[in-house]
Amino acid sequence: MKKIVIYTSIILIIVIFIPAIIVKTFNFVPKEDKRQINRTDPKREEAPEFHGKVKVYNIKTEEVMELDLEEYVKGVVAAEMPAEFHIEALKAQAVASRTYAINRMLKHDRGHPDHPEAPLCTGIHCQVYLSLEELNSIHARGWEEKYWGKIEEAVESTKGQVLYYEGELIEALYHSTSGGMTEDAIDVFAVDLPYLKAVESQYEEEAPRYKATVTMTGDEFVDKINKKFPGANVTRENIADKIKLVEKTESGRVKKISIDGNIVDGREIRELFGLNSTNFKIYYNPKTNIVEIETMGYGHGVGMSQWGANGMAKNGKTYEEILRHYYTGVELGLWIDDI
Repeated sequence: MKKIVIYTSIILIIVIFIPAIIVKTFNFVPKEDKRQINRTDPKREEAPEFHGKVKVYNIKTEEVMELDLEEYVKGVVAAEMPAEFHIEALKAQAVASRTYAINRMLKHDRGHPDHPEAPLCTGIHCQVYLSLEELNSIHARGWEEKYWGKIEEAVESTKGQVLYYEGELIEALYHSTSGGMTEDAIDVFAVDLPYLKAVESQYEEEAPRYKATVTMTGDEFVDKINKKFPGANVTRENIADKIKLVEKTESGRVKKISIDGNIVDGREIRELFGLNSTNFKIYYNPKTNIVEIETMGYGHGVGMSQWGANGMAKNGKTYEEILRHYYTGVELGLWIDDI
C-alpha cells in the first residue's frame, strides 16, 4: 500500500507541481506583431489599440469625432471617388482608404502636427470624409437610394482588408488621374518607398482632367514669373531663352526647370499657375502674345490612379489586381485589432 501511495505522489509531483513551477519561472512573451508597432515613436513600444474606432478632426465644426472605422471608410470612399465608378474600383478605394487611415492612426496616435486634436481630419490634408447627411446635401435628389448601397457593398465586402509591404502597413497614397503613368514617390516627396514606383496607367482618357490647358497673355505670364522669382528679368522677347526644361521624371513630369539659370522645382511652377499636375508643357506664340500651358493628369500622381482603377475594373480586373498593379510588391491582408 505504501508503494502505491509513494508512486501516486511521484506522479502528482511530475504532472502538476513541476509544470506549475516552470510556468511561474518563465515569462512567455508573444511574438512581435509588426502591424501593431508604432515605428515613429521610440518612446512607445506598442501602438494604440483603437478597436475599430478612429478619431477624426472635423475641419468645419473644429470638433473631434470618434467614428467606427468601417463607417468612416464609407464616408471617405463616397467623398473621394465617384459612386458611379465600377464596384471593383470602389473596393480598391476602400482598401486604400482603410490602409491610409490605420497608418495615420498608428503614426500620429497623439494627434497630427497639423491638427493635434486627432490623427486624421476630414479635409484634403488627409483624405476627405463626408457624412451621409453631407453627401446628400451636395448630390442630386435620389443619390442615396441609387448609390449608398453600392458604397456599403464596396466597404463591407473588403472589411478589415489592408495593404502590407514586407509585413508593414504601406502609405496607400492615391490621386485622381495620372495622365498615363503614375509617379515615383522619390520624385514627389523625396522619400524612396519600394511600393510607390512609377507604373503605366491605362484607360484614363475619360477622366475630365486627363488633359487641360491654362491660357494667359505673355504679359501675365512674365509678370507672375518675375514676381515669384525676383531678378529673373524675363520678358516677352526672351521667354524661350530664359525658361528651359532641365529634368523630367520617369513618368514625364517636370522635375526641374531653369529660370534665368536658377534651378527650380516643377511643383513651384504648378503652384504658381494653378496647374493640375507637374506633367506640363509651356507654349508661347509671340505673334498672338498668348501663353498656353498644357497639362496631363490631375494630382501628385503617386500611388493608385482613381480613373485608372475604374478603367481597369471596366476591363475586367478585380480590386486585388488593381491594388497590386498600382502598389508594387504589396500583399493584401487583414488588420488585426479586434475590428
